[in-house]
Amino acid sequence: MTESLGARFKALPFEIRQYLLITGNYWAFTLTDGALRMLVVLHFHQLGYSPLEVALLFLFYEAFGVVTNLVGGWLGARLGLNRTMNVGLGLQLVALGMLMVPSAALSVPWVMAAQALSGIAKDLNKMSAKSAVKVLVPKDSANAGSALYHWVAILTGSKNALKGAGFFLGGALLTWIGFRGAVIAMAVMLAIVLGLSLVRLKADLGRGKHKPKFTEVFSKSRAINVLSAARFCLFAARDVWFVVALPVFLYDQHGWSHWTVGGLLAIWVIGYGGVQTQAPRLTGLIKGGPRVVTAFWALALAGLPALLALLSLAEVGWLVAGLLAFGVLFAINSSWHSYLIVHFARSDGVSMDVGFYYMANAMGRLAGTVLSGWLYQVYGLSACLWVSAALVAASALMALALPSQQQAG
Repeated sequence: MTESLGARFKALPFEIRQYLLITGNYWAFTLTDGALRMLVVLHFHQLGYSPLEVALLFLFYEAFGVVTNLVGGWLGARLGLNRTMNVGLGLQLVALGMLMVPSAALSVPWVMAAQALSGIAKDLNKMSAKSAVKVLVPKDSANAGSALYHWVAILTGSKNALKGAGFFLGGALLTWIGFRGAVIAMAVMLAIVLGLSLVRLKADLGRGKHKPKFTEVFSKSRAINVLSAARFCLFAARDVWFVVALPVFLYDQHGWSHWTVGGLLAIWVIGYGGVQTQAPRLTGLIKGGPRVVTAFWALALAGLPALLALLSLAEVGWLVAGLLAFGVLFAINSSWHSYLIVHFARSDGVSMDVGFYYMANAMGRLAGTVLSGWLYQVYGLSACLWVSAALVAASALMALALPSQQQAG
């Protein structure tokens, strides 16, 4: 059976084999990343940390992601995407190792430092995976644009499904074997994946034909700049209520257990990932270029958090239903954005444009995470939802500055 699978894998075209390796690498990393986030949120809230203090534990995770995407895109173009991806896996192992210390040593500065390394690792891994897709998709086929969208949608959607599974895994492991045991188990799995990646992934994947200067990381493309600004607002809108406010609200106000909170968020992200894989079909229902499609789906999303803020948050059923609906529309927006950045990026040195774009993504997550803790602690969940609606509306307005036609970079 093993030999048969190995033979089938070797018989696949080179591009497909590399795509599967990158996807598997990305999956494994994402599983540990989602589990670690849920472990940190629930474990430290249980220890008595306030919502704002829990949010601040992720401050360096998001802040270092901003720098990492800029520098990582440049390094990917110079050194190859396989190297930046493997460095990301290695740094995640170091971050997990830092969290294996006894509970008494888990001070706020120590955990923030570990989260900083984890943030660097995650964005190196993600930038490498997303950039590699453009390099691997055949460019001479008649439907190259459609194939690129489908490859990106599958990679992004499957990644988010695994991230949701990671949320569930984090809550379950915290219940079963405790914080330290969970961290050790994830480190062992990731070490195996890193070994396979070092052996199998092509050495010069995505390396630019010329050695780019660092100043070239700041995109001069209007489409990429506008899309990056819209992405900032989109992800700040999600994280302002999803990252800290919602889990703590369900735990404190409705008495949900760690297992139940982790399970709900897992189902949300798994469903979100599933919708992303179908995004090419759904966005195809709206006729028009990038400007029309992007603005339409953003406006459709903006009304949901506003509606939830008007409803009684004491009725948890409405909140859960709204959360699921938000996930469907957010998944469509996110997958479409992920396709557009790869589509508009330069073919030579794609990682630099993708890195710049995901820098904006990281800035949005950073702003949303800090706001999530502060707004919830001071004003409650309704305020988080109103700010979310305003941010999505701003993203829709920015989309009006995108090109009206799909012109590749």
